[in-house]
Amino acid sequence: MLNIEELIAASVANIVKELSGNEVKPDSILIQKTRKEFEGDFTLVVFPFVRFLRQSPDQAADTIGKSLLQELDLVEKYQVVKGFLNLTLTKAFWQSFLLQSLDNEQFGYRNARSGIGAWPGEGIEAEEADDRPLVVEFSSPNTNKPLHLGHIRNNLLGYSVSLLQEAAGKKVVKVNLVNDRGIHICKSMLAWMMTGDGETPETSGKKGDKLVGEYYVRFEKMLREEADALAREKGLSDDEARNEAPLMKQARELLRKWEEHDPEVVSVWEKMNRWVYDGFDRTYARMGIDFDKIYYESDTYLLGRKIVLEGLKQGLLYRREDGSVWADLADHNMDAKLLLRADGTSVYMTQDIGTAQLRYDDYRPGKMIYVVGNEQNHHFSVLKKVLALLGKPYADAIHHLSYGMVELPAGRMKSREGTVVDADDLMDEMFATAGKMTEELGKTQDFSDEEKAALYQTIGLGALKYFILKVDPKKNMLFNPEESIDFNGNTGPFIQYTYARIRSVLRKAGEARFQAAKKGFAGAPVNEKEKQLLKALHDFPATVLEAAEEMSPARIANYAYELARAYNQFYHDHSVLNEPDEAVSNFRLCLSHLTAQTIHNAMALLGIHVPERM
Repeated sequence: MLNIEELIAASVANIVKELSGNEVKPDSILIQKTRKEFEGDFTLVVFPFVRFLRQSPDQAADTIGKSLLQELDLVEKYQVVKGFLNLTLTKAFWQSFLLQSLDNEQFGYRNARSGIGAWPGEGIEAEEADDRPLVVEFSSPNTNKPLHLGHIRNNLLGYSVSLLQEAAGKKVVKVNLVNDRGIHICKSMLAWMMTGDGETPETSGKKGDKLVGEYYVRFEKMLREEADALAREKGLSDDEARNEAPLMKQARELLRKWEEHDPEVVSVWEKMNRWVYDGFDRTYARMGIDFDKIYYESDTYLLGRKIVLEGLKQGLLYRREDGSVWADLADHNMDAKLLLRADGTSVYMTQDIGTAQLRYDDYRPGKMIYVVGNEQNHHFSVLKKVLALLGKPYADAIHHLSYGMVELPAGRMKSREGTVVDADDLMDEMFATAGKMTEELGKTQDFSDEEKAALYQTIGLGALKYFILKVDPKKNMLFNPEESIDFNGNTGPFIQYTYARIRSVLRKAGEARFQAAKKGFAGAPVNEKEKQLLKALHDFPATVLEAAEEMSPARIANYAYELARAYNQFYHDHSVLNEPDEAVSNFRLCLSHLTAQTIHNAMALLGIHVPERM
C-alpha cells in the first residue's frame, strides 16, 4: 500500500503540471500532519505553486483542493487556511488501511533479519537495494574489566541502530572490536602475577571478567600508593609520579614483552582473556545482544602497523628524531598525530587504521558506523583525516555515532577506583525490582515460579533498555533504576502492560471471532479517538525510516509510548468486546490487533520483548 503522503504528492505534481505545464518533483512537495486546532488529516503547503498557477495562495489552495477531490477518491473534503490546504480523508481509506495491514506481522518494516524478518534484498527491487552493507561496531570492551553501565548504553544503542537499519532495508553486519591488548590488560596481568596466587574463576566462584576487573582495581590501588609516596619524596605532580612509579614501569615492560611474543607473558595474557571472554558472553546473552563478527585488537594493530610503515615508505607520513612515526595534519588545521611510538609500539589510532582496512577487505561496506562515546569525537575526526592522507578509498565511509555519557544520581563512574556500576549487578537489581513491583500489584497469583521469573526478566530488561534508549543518543543522561520501572508514564513497563492488556482482549475474543471481524467492519463509524489511533498506526512505517536515517532509537521509543498512550485513552472510553453494534465491535477488535502488532514491532526494534500476560 502506497504511503498516503507519497500518493497525495504524486497527485499534486500531476495537477500542477496539467494546470500550468510546470514539472514538480513529488519528493519536493511538503505535506504535513494537520495541526490539532484545525480540521483535517494532512496539510499541503501551497505557497511553492503560487507562481506556477498565477493565483493567490488561497486561490491556488482552492484550485488544487477541487482537483484532488476529483482525482483521489480517498479525499473526502478540504479546507483552505491562509495558503495551506487541509485534507480530510474518507472513512473508507482508513478502514482499507487497517484491513490491508492486519495480516502483516512485519508491519512497519521494509525488510529485516536478526529475529525481525528476512535478509534485505528479498522483496526489494534491485534498483532500490544497496548491496553494500553497513558495518556497525558497538560494545568494544577492554579485557581488564567487566561490562558496566556505560557499556550498556553503547550495546543497546548499537544493537537497536542495527535493527533499525535492517528494518529500513539495509544489509547490516554487527561487529565488536575487543580491546584485548595494551597497557590496561597488562595492569591486570601484573597484579594477578604479583598477588593472585593462582586464583581462577573456578577457585574463586567469580565470573572471569569480574575477577580480572578486581585485579585491575588492585593494580591501581597499589600504583596510587607508590605514586603518592614518590610525589612526596621528589615533589612530582600526580601524572609525573604515576609515570615514574616502579609498578607503572613494570606494566610498560610487560607490554613490551607481549609485543615481542614472550611465551610466558603471552600464556598469562591468553589465559586471563579467556576468563574475560566467557564472562562477556554470559552478559551479552542475558542482555539479548549478539554480533556477526568479533575483531580483536591484538590482530588489527599488526595490520595497522604495517599500513603505517607503508605510508612512511611512500612519504605520506614522517619519522621524528626519536624514531616515532607521525601524520602531518596541518592542512586540516590539526596537530600532528602519533601513529607509532619511539619504541615501535602501536597506539589506538594504529589499530583503528588496521581495523578499518580489515572491515573494508571483509565487506566493502558503504558505511562503517562506530558507536562510541562523545569523548572520542576528535579521535574519529583524526582517523578519517589520517585514512584520507594514506589514500584509503573508505575514509569517507567512516561515521562516528557519538553518544552522551550515562551518569547515576551519585555521579560519574570511575573504573580505576572500582566505582563503576557492573552490568550484571544492574540487571540483577532490575530483575529484583520488577519482581517486587509486580508482586505488589497482585496480578501474578496464577503464574508458576518459572513464568514469574521469565516475566520479571522481561519487565526488568525492558525497563532498563527503554529508559536508556528513549533519550536522544547525543544527550548525556542520568539513569535512575527506580524511575525506570514504573507501570505509569513514559516507561518500558507501561508500554509492555498496554501490549499485555490488548493481548488479553484478543484472547477473550478468540481467533475465530477475529477472523470474522476482519470481514465484518465495513461501514462502521469511526470516532475521533479511533481516527487518532489509526493515524498513529499509519505513521509507524515512516517513523521507522526516519529513525533509521537519524540513527535514533529514541524516535521509536517515544513513538511506542505515544501509541500506547493513545490506545489507553481509546480503551478507557470505548468498549471493544461489549460494544452492541457488531460492526463497531469488529472494527475496534481489528484496531486493537494492529495496535498490539505495532507495539510489538516497535519494541522489537529496541531489543525489548513484550509479554503476553502481565
